[in-house]
Amino acid sequence: MPPEPKLAEVKFLTVAEVAAIMRVSKMTVYRMVHSGDLPAVRVGRSFRVPEDAVHAYLSKSFVDTA
Repeated sequence: MPPEPKLAEVKFLTVAEVAAIMRVSKMTVYRMVHSGDLPAVRVGRSFRVPEDAVHAYLSKSFVDTA
């Protein structure tokens, strides 16, 4: 198992940045965070999502079509 990255090495994205990467609305990202599908850290009244978590979510969400 690879070692956990240090907190200073983790790049966090805002909800708006995640929405732009995934090409969905900010509300969709908020729903994913609240449902637990996408891990996030609460900073004050906003959320920050680890960039690796976004890429991991997208990687496991690919569907193999015929």
